Amino acid sequence: MITAAQSVLMIVDVQGKLAQVMQQSTLLHQKLAVLIQGAQLFDIPIIWLEQLPDKLGHTSDELAHILSKTTQPIAKKHFSGWHCDEVKQQLNALNRHQVILAGIETHVCVYQTCQDLQANDFQVHVVNDAVSSRELENKTLGVQMMLNDGAKLTNVESLLFELQHVAQGERFKALLKLIK
Repeated sequence: MITAAQSVLMIVDVQGKLAQVMQQSTLLHQKLAVLIQGAQLFDIPIIWLEQLPDKLGHTSDELAHILSKTTQPIAKKHFSGWHCDEVKQQLNALNRHQVILAGIETHVCVYQTCQDLQANDFQVHVVNDAVSSRELENKTLGVQMMLNDGAKLTNVESLLFELQHVAQGERFKALLKLIK
């Protein structure tokens, strides 16, 4: 099972006009907001990526507002976040081996990041309702490719309750308010 003590949340490239043309963009943004706030409840470190932000724009305002409370974006030029030295440095410094992966596009940047993380001994948990592509077929294929290569599939609510483990306490009450 995934644990807060071993986890890192990685948000991939939810930026600019591209984020607005994803399949079910509004729902995607809602799920990402809950996921990010949930990670913050559990004190899970967040690595926030932006693909060529000077060309593609910055992270969607509503997500950037939440993310900026605990982290700053890392600009990248490769599709995979793994090829960014700052990402490797942060992951090594955190010494956590479970990566919760969310963002866009599922079949390109999320997929390639997942592949590289797994090749470097990270257990990857892909959050199905917090990833998307412009075309549903590409999202579906991207998720299937990651699963075929050993990634674990989850969704926002399942993940947060798995991290919580017990239906009591102040964090549980905060979690209920967050997901309802």
